[in-house]
Amino acid sequence: MTYLAKPRLHHPSLTLNKVGYTRRDYEGRISTLCAGCGHDSISAAIIQACWELDIEPHRVAKLSGIGCSSKTPDYFLGASHGFNTVHGRMPSVLTGANLANRDLLYLGVSGDGDSASIGLGQFANAMRRGVNMAYIVENNGVYGLTKGQFSATADQGSRSKKGVVNNDSPVDLVGLALQLGATYVARSFSGDKEQLVPLIKGALGHGGAAFIDVISPCVTFNNHAGSTKSYDYVRQHNEAVSRIDFLPQHGEITTQYAPGEVVEVQQHDGSLLRLRKLHTDYDPTDRHAALSYMNLHQARGEVVTGLLYIDPVATDLHLALNTSDTPLNALGAEQLCPGSQILEKINASLR
Repeated sequence: MTYLAKPRLHHPSLTLNKVGYTRRDYEGRISTLCAGCGHDSISAAIIQACWELDIEPHRVAKLSGIGCSSKTPDYFLGASHGFNTVHGRMPSVLTGANLANRDLLYLGVSGDGDSASIGLGQFANAMRRGVNMAYIVENNGVYGLTKGQFSATADQGSRSKKGVVNNDSPVDLVGLALQLGATYVARSFSGDKEQLVPLIKGALGHGGAAFIDVISPCVTFNNHAGSTKSYDYVRQHNEAVSRIDFLPQHGEITTQYAPGEVVEVQQHDGSLLRLRKLHTDYDPTDRHAALSYMNLHQARGEVVTGLLYIDPVATDLHLALNTSDTPLNALGAEQLCPGSQILEKINASLR
């Protein structure tokens, strides 16, 4: 339970990174997500990435919205700054915090419902403005927190647990990020830690708008045939006495595959998830080629994973607005409120 903190006692032989922290120091509270949830694997990858990057936990600000994915910041970086916003509003709150204090590393964690539905406009403008952040979407195709309705990223033609067919086209957040101007765009699978950890490390050190879409299967609700984001689950219901949910203890699904290789990952319900890892000679600096490459393989039923695009000369919102090198929250009243004469001069220059 999240109200049960993990023990603070560490074994003296645990390895320290360059800033004197063990990997345990980057953990948070005990997860309350379903056993086998892909989101916990993403939390573990974030912990590993921050430990390997020698990041001091207090230099990180983690923000989230609403949903199963937005609960996860409680499970990692327990000594970092944190803020849980309302549904879909994480990007704007993070933007304000970033403008106030540019010295922190900003990590935004969201879900497919949080970012592709109510927060779609917020997501779009954060990418368009180039907010310096690592934006991670934990994508399972359902509203897991409200009992498994289709999210905006659910595959067209897939069936819900009640047999309802999804007739809507899915929102492709990776494609949107590429089109809107994100300067670091990647996609991965929660069960591929070998690929996911370096992608997170790259996003944290990028210096611009970095976006990672992580396919993260829901073990409880997304088990309908044809879904590319599904695990099986078992539901038992006693109509006479009570309503019971039974969550099977599925093992975590993991995989390893070489660059350029396609692998079929079997889900617990028997469905197959086809992943293609980028070739070693793939050029991630061509935005238009990245979009075409992704669409080509999507038409073949393949989900392309890896670093799809990166701008080697990334810019961010601070550069666009020409803000001061000193964080705004460190400036005094004289710098922030220079007086009526300066204001009149600025107004005169705009006439």
